[in-house]
Amino acid sequence: MNRTAAFSGRLGCWLLVLGLLSFSALAQTATVRGFVTDRDGQALLGVNIIITNDGGGLYGGATDAEGFFIVPRVPAGTYRFEARYIGFESFVDTLTLAAGTVQTVNVELRTGDTELDEVVVETEREAGAALVTAGLQSISAQDIELVPVPDVSADLVNYLTALPSVVASGDRGGQLFIRGGEPTQNLVMLDGMLIYQPFHILGFYSAFPADLVRSTDIYAGGFGAKYGGRLSSVLDVDTRNGNNRRFTGQVTAAPFVSSALLEGPIVPGRISFLASGRVSVIDQGASQIIDRNLPYRFNDTFGKLHFVVNQDNQFSVTALRTFDQGVVGVDEEQADIDDPEQDQVRWENIAVGGRYVLLPASLPMFAEILLSYSQLEQEFGPESKELQEAENSKFRSTNISQFSASADVVYYLANSDVYWGFFLRQSELSNQLGGQFQGVDEETQHVLEVGVYIEPELRLGYGLRVTPGLRVQAFPSLSESFLEPRLRVIWGLGDHQISGAWGIYHQEFVGLNDRRDAGDVFTAWTTSPLTQVPEATHAIIGYQFSNGGFDLSVEGYYKWLSDLFVPEWTAFPRFEINLQPADGTARGFDVRLGYTADRFSGFVTYGFANVEYEARGANLQFWSGTIAPKYNPPHDRQHQVSVVSSVKFYGFNLSARWQFGSGLPFSRAIGFDRWLNARPGFDVTEDAGVPRVNYVQPYDGRLPAYQRLDISLDRSFETDRFGLTLQAGVINATDQRNLFYMDLFTLQRVDQLPLVPSVGIKVEVK
Repeated sequence: MNRTAAFSGRLGCWLLVLGLLSFSALAQTATVRGFVTDRDGQALLGVNIIITNDGGGLYGGATDAEGFFIVPRVPAGTYRFEARYIGFESFVDTLTLAAGTVQTVNVELRTGDTELDEVVVETEREAGAALVTAGLQSISAQDIELVPVPDVSADLVNYLTALPSVVASGDRGGQLFIRGGEPTQNLVMLDGMLIYQPFHILGFYSAFPADLVRSTDIYAGGFGAKYGGRLSSVLDVDTRNGNNRRFTGQVTAAPFVSSALLEGPIVPGRISFLASGRVSVIDQGASQIIDRNLPYRFNDTFGKLHFVVNQDNQFSVTALRTFDQGVVGVDEEQADIDDPEQDQVRWENIAVGGRYVLLPASLPMFAEILLSYSQLEQEFGPESKELQEAENSKFRSTNISQFSASADVVYYLANSDVYWGFFLRQSELSNQLGGQFQGVDEETQHVLEVGVYIEPELRLGYGLRVTPGLRVQAFPSLSESFLEPRLRVIWGLGDHQISGAWGIYHQEFVGLNDRRDAGDVFTAWTTSPLTQVPEATHAIIGYQFSNGGFDLSVEGYYKWLSDLFVPEWTAFPRFEINLQPADGTARGFDVRLGYTADRFSGFVTYGFANVEYEARGANLQFWSGTIAPKYNPPHDRQHQVSVVSSVKFYGFNLSARWQFGSGLPFSRAIGFDRWLNARPGFDVTEDAGVPRVNYVQPYDGRLPAYQRLDISLDRSFETDRFGLTLQAGVINATDQRNLFYMDLFTLQRVDQLPLVPSVGIKVEVK
């Protein structure tokens, strides 16, 4: 806590000096800033802002995902202001700038056929699967729509699983492993709100349908000081605002899910809303098509209000609820999701947040204030309350919630931008584990977290940008505090770019899951159970080439992991789990190749990875012969290939995805016996013991390789008032028998989905 207070004081002094030093420059120059939208109020990313005068002066910038631009340090005078964007009419105006002023220019572009000429100010980030900078990839809604899905509308999760750094648990379970990390080591944000479990139980769907997404940043590692509390990755999703000029809507129907969306103005040009809902229709659709029981059910509801307070202030409120229910890892034909006595997993996310964007009147700054509440409730077992409360019940539940308040500020200088902010979070955790995890506190925990960060981006010339950062976070209720230095370096050399990132990360809240059982998706959230806080160090270096629609990137990474918590590997009955500490490494490289032309878009990715844990435990030597055995955990997919393409012809759009993944590790069984628990009163003549699997070494086997081909064909018909889209496709077109789960107790095999044809329809009202 003393280190935290000392740094906070130094940060305040540094910002004061920064303000004093920049005041003199502000008094001699002007700043131009604003937002650029289309006529419906949607933010436009990558709009070129060009400011020129008769004397040959040229200044400029480009809009970010918010549609925001800022051009600081413009000498006083009269200028020609122009906003250019492909497919829109250019906006031109005359500006007279006085020294020491900050002028806001908000622009609304009209649709047109304008093409950019030779004067272009490029954006600093571009979307595309082959464009990655030090672990960061930006994803647009158009990118998401490249990947086929058994639905008329695309979904972000299908694009994520096509990336080389991402390993999915399969078409069930809703879990993603990114560059060696566990699902609970991924930080997922929606409009600044934390989402604990954003992916639905059926792997094609998440809380992020393409119809809602404005932009997405995914950091597979090396993320900056703004983000913390997770060891592995960051998925930061921004949703679009509702149409603030006219009412529009759409409904869709497909074999797995049906949806509805409505948006429009409450006060035209000032206040808008966006609302959507989706519900699974698997029983009436996919199950009937393939004549197979699919015991899964899910739905989600989303709403957003957006307020334009004035030209310098905006405010939005976002709310999300998701619900999932299903029977995972057993014989699907014997499962009944409507049976209250059937063991099944259920989870519900609730998140509500407010975001206030502020442009201070006299400073070249962008500031936002975020308030949010997030909650996850998850349980495994029967729905029947009587069975849950029975004496021998193994019913499990976990509940985690968080209230968060934060402020993020960007201060724009001539050759640098300074990012800084602070946060306060109050979390509550409670578990009822029925004895599954030994030594885990089941009492309700209340944890307070506070912290600050600072991260200047220095533009040093010759295309070199260096971004050092420092994050300080403290847990007063746990008497813990952490200093986390970060560094990002980007060197642009025309069509070529070299980038790197390094950082230290901690995770106080951990998710516990019995990875010995591939069908077990229940995860308990708790504070670090063995008084040790997991830590990771990331190192990334990458190269990127981009020219004429052709993109290539190669990136290597290494992660050092320490003080992790894994299930103790013994042959005792699988229900009760002792935890043991472990260290580990995740290393590998990704290769991405993309090409975009008028009627074709596509990319190929290859990822090589090696994840290795070294467990530590007093009892391990009695089973493995060593007190620190090394093994590859069950998400270590060493080779992964994805090929995605989309072709437009005669009004049709044909998209396809082929994926290959090498086999995942599993622990081989060499036999069965019965375990006799020699306790007081034990009678061997009456108690036959508990069945037990005898394993070889942990994860010393590999499952069969995985491959799948998905194809989708759609055709849209448009009028001034209505739109109709028809879709036909097939999942697992080659009908591969991909293994999802093998129960080593019963040797029962559960496969992933077979060939599933689909048809869908979307009706839009414009």
